Amino acid sequence: MSLESPVPGAKKRSITPTVRTVSRSGPVSNFRLPPFALSQNQEQDATQRQAELFYLQKQIQAQTPMVLVLEDGELVEGCIEWYDRNVLKVRGRTKTLVYKAAIKYMYKQGDAGQ
Repeated sequence: MSLESPVPGAKKRSITPTVRTVSRSGPVSNFRLPPFALSQNQEQDATQRQAELFYLQKQIQAQTPMVLVLEDGELVEGCIEWYDRNVLKVRGRTKTLVYKAAIKYMYKQGDAGQ
């Protein structure tokens, strides 16, 4: 079997694949964020998460009637029964699971006029 080109006068090409090695000793660290910026972001996220968990736990223990305003404008009224990272379970006229990402904001039911 010949690897010659069927076109007369064309150059012969090698079909051997070229293998390139990547050195890890190069300046890879240029693409990383400085360590202090990363830790500040993580601290802010952790602080915000703790504040959210504290607020939700307080409302659950007090069985505070809440109003959740969703992104589409719908209102969900009731007491928060439990929560996890992504969802709240609200007990009102019916029991409803609400994704946290769908909540625009929430307030205590009696605080609407203040």
